[in-house]
Amino acid sequence: MSPRGTGCSAGLLMTVGWLLLAGLQSARGTNVTAAVQDAGLAHEGEGEEETENNDSETAENYAPPEIEDVSNRNVVKEVEFGRCTVTCGIGVREVILTNGCPGGESKCVVRVEECRGPVDCGWGKPISESLESVRLACIHTSPLNRFKYMWKLLRQDQQSIILVNDSAILEVPRESHPLAFECDTLDNNEIVATIKFTVYTSSELQMRRSSLPATDAALIFVLTIGVIICVFIIFLLIFIIINWAAVKAFWGAKASTPEVQSEQSSVRYKDSTSLDQLPTEMPGEDDALSEWNE
Repeated sequence: MSPRGTGCSAGLLMTVGWLLLAGLQSARGTNVTAAVQDAGLAHEGEGEEETENNDSETAENYAPPEIEDVSNRNVVKEVEFGRCTVTCGIGVREVILTNGCPGGESKCVVRVEECRGPVDCGWGKPISESLESVRLACIHTSPLNRFKYMWKLLRQDQQSIILVNDSAILEVPRESHPLAFECDTLDNNEIVATIKFTVYTSSELQMRRSSLPATDAALIFVLTIGVIICVFIIFLLIFIIINWAAVKAFWGAKASTPEVQSEQSSVRYKDSTSLDQLPTEMPGEDDALSEWNE
């Protein structure tokens, strides 16, 4: 073989080797790129799956609020309390509903409950009395047996005497001297009301009944006169309304009479002034007549 043929064969082999190396490198790069792309796609798929899982978990954990039915919704009820029936001790008051009443009413009474004021009610009056005895009553509400009652006989500058009677009503005979009693109303061994009474003697009671204070007599007199005047005015107004035509004619006649009198007086005044204004006799007329006669 000649040297020229040998050199051509070597150059051809080198060219084929370079081509093979280039093909291998390009194939390796393609594989690496595909692997990287596959890995990225795999990560993206996992991220999408995680996102979908998180969304599903959020959707499961989050529930939309339920819309309440307006017809079945509870109405807020407003309550106010009426005035207590007593200013001390134990009484009752009304519980009034101002919203949510049946039938669309603005207010309705729901119930009646107990109310309390100051314990000391001062001096009271008997529920009934006669010249022989007096009936006294403790402060209480129904039922009577709910409370306990303790009666005391008060003595000046001495300790009170607790009586045996433990009922709400106490009947006391009148003595030769006035007596003072006190009743304590207890609820669960707690004093909730106290009231005192004075029981006068028969002679003192008669004197109190017979002696009417001057102020009361004057007040009764003034009230009586006021009632009489009011009744008279009412009847007068009724009479005027019923006989309005006659009253109107009467007042019209009364009103026209002064006008006629004033017109007559004015006419008389005019006549008198006209007479006063007439010319008097000429001062030289008598002298002229006397000269003529001569």
